[in-house]
Amino acid sequence: MTTLIKGGTVVSATGADAAEVLVDGETIVALLAPGSDLAVSAESGANTVIDATGRYVIPGGVDVHTHMELPFGGTSASDTFETGTRAAAWGGTTTIVDFAVQTYGRQVRECLDEWMAKAEGNCAIDYGFHMIVGDVNDASMKEMDILVDEGITSFKLFMAYPGVFYSDDGQILRAMQTAAGNGGLIMMHAENGIAIDLLAEQAVARGETDPIYHGIVRREELESEATHRAIKLAKVGAAPLYIVHLSASEALEEVVRARDNGANVFAETCPQYLYLSLEDHLGKPGFEGAGYVCSTPLRSKHQHHHADLWKGLRTDDLSVVSTDHCPFCMKDQKELGKDDFRAIPNGIGGVEHRMDLIYQGVVTGEISLPRWVELCATTPARMFGLYPKKGVIQPGADADIVLYDPKATWSISVDNHHMNMDYSAYEGFEVNGKVDLVMSRGQVVIQNNQYLGKAGDGKYVRRGLSQYLM
Repeated sequence: MTTLIKGGTVVSATGADAAEVLVDGETIVALLAPGSDLAVSAESGANTVIDATGRYVIPGGVDVHTHMELPFGGTSASDTFETGTRAAAWGGTTTIVDFAVQTYGRQVRECLDEWMAKAEGNCAIDYGFHMIVGDVNDASMKEMDILVDEGITSFKLFMAYPGVFYSDDGQILRAMQTAAGNGGLIMMHAENGIAIDLLAEQAVARGETDPIYHGIVRREELESEATHRAIKLAKVGAAPLYIVHLSASEALEEVVRARDNGANVFAETCPQYLYLSLEDHLGKPGFEGAGYVCSTPLRSKHQHHHADLWKGLRTDDLSVVSTDHCPFCMKDQKELGKDDFRAIPNGIGGVEHRMDLIYQGVVTGEISLPRWVELCATTPARMFGLYPKKGVIQPGADADIVLYDPKATWSISVDNHHMNMDYSAYEGFEVNGKVDLVMSRGQVVIQNNQYLGKAGDGKYVRRGLSQYLM
């Protein structure tokens, strides 16, 4: 079956041009000049012709930081692999890379098998896995080498959450040395968890239990200190480093300094750190702020975090925008911490809205149209071994294609999102631009405001090594 997409503007990481896209089965086979003999011939022979007039034709989004069904704080993320990937498709994301979780005292392989089983046959779009290494030991280091050969080429460590995921500096260095040998990429949650836990204990002892104190005790100095330390450990271990969900100006300064000095260090940020704040959201009256509890936390609007992060996206000191999608419902889940902010499950749902929220940066002039595609599709695919099958519209790539209408306007709400959660962190947010059609490996899964796919359409993707480390 062949499909021709005509009349649109194809946007890549390097520019935007009028072009027609010919798809054969699951694969893009040609980009054709509009009106050319080849385009006319392709249209006459295509099984389906899609008119993209007035819309951008972009590669499907690649979200490399999601947590479907993640156990946390006595509950689990409310989106399953089925509901979460379906919501991603609605928002123009056609590939996710989620996290399989090794917990302390368990073998990497048995944990990975559990996560594979959760996802298999349930995903609406293609998916891959990173591996959280929660117990650095001889066996898990050997497994890291094996997993790289099996297409799991990135490994996440935590400087936060003592007693749960936390690794000390020696463990981190050991994992970095292992990654340096096998070509894998170390991803780091960079917060000083030991110091944070002390501040949190002291806050609760003073009776400071409201959600806003989650952000107050997770000080930006403790993010920047951990970021600095991770960078230095990566230098000692001769390993590349990827900082996840960077939220604060001081932490970004550490990344900028390291990159300027030639370090192989990369970082991502997330939409919540570009739009939401400690005071206006985490500090909402009553317990409403619990809906905005995430780690790293939202930062103060009275400093320059938002502006500095947008600048980092322009300069490529922030290379990727992911979501850290880890949703919990207010009822029965966030409410677990009603009397103590430490018990509020950490996470915000956003996998459905990343493409739209970052496109607002195009509307306001923070980033260019090609940079939008680069941040949300092309660089994530290159960073995590998915390119050139993902993240680009070119011959040979998977036909993961989104038609985006830049003239549409709408408002985000719990009433119109498709994530499995009972509130929206972006309630009432006015959006310019909207996903109009989504194609996943040649199959139209979103069209005319309808979901046309099904659970199991998505396939597991074995990833190669990062193109930025070779």
